[in-house]
Amino acid sequence: MAVCIAVIAKENYPLYIRSVPTENELKFHYTVHTSLDVVDEKISAMGKALVDQRELYLGLLYPTEDYKVYGYVTNSKVKFVMVVDSSNTALRDNEIRSMFRKLHNSYTDIMCNPFYNPGDRIQSRAFDSMVNSMMMQVC
Repeated sequence: MAVCIAVIAKENYPLYIRSVPTENELKFHYTVHTSLDVVDEKISAMGKALVDQRELYLGLLYPTEDYKVYGYVTNSKVKFVMVVDSSNTALRDNEIRSMFRKLHNSYTDIMCNPFYNPGDRIQSRAFDSMVNSMMMQVC
């Protein structure tokens, strides 16, 4: 089960953070913030290695006792971070990839909106409902 989904701007400030148990929202903000260092390390390692530059999925960033944190970065260096409950062992890597692709497609739809200013917080009902469906879908 995805418990937190975050969209982080190129300059490392949050554009969107949604977590299911709202009483732990501060904990998830901290988890997402600490994962940004790992994202930067993986991006710089991908630049040095002979890895396919089109690969946007970063994979498992780090596991904690209760959660697993996954990352994805767009070509414009916008980062998506997903925190998944580690008790869900049925969730496979390719399912996480497809969830990130759906998230990226929805983010692209927002960027195509002429009334959205890039860099502003995301306040789209369509994006919010898509994130909610992703969180409920995995349960």
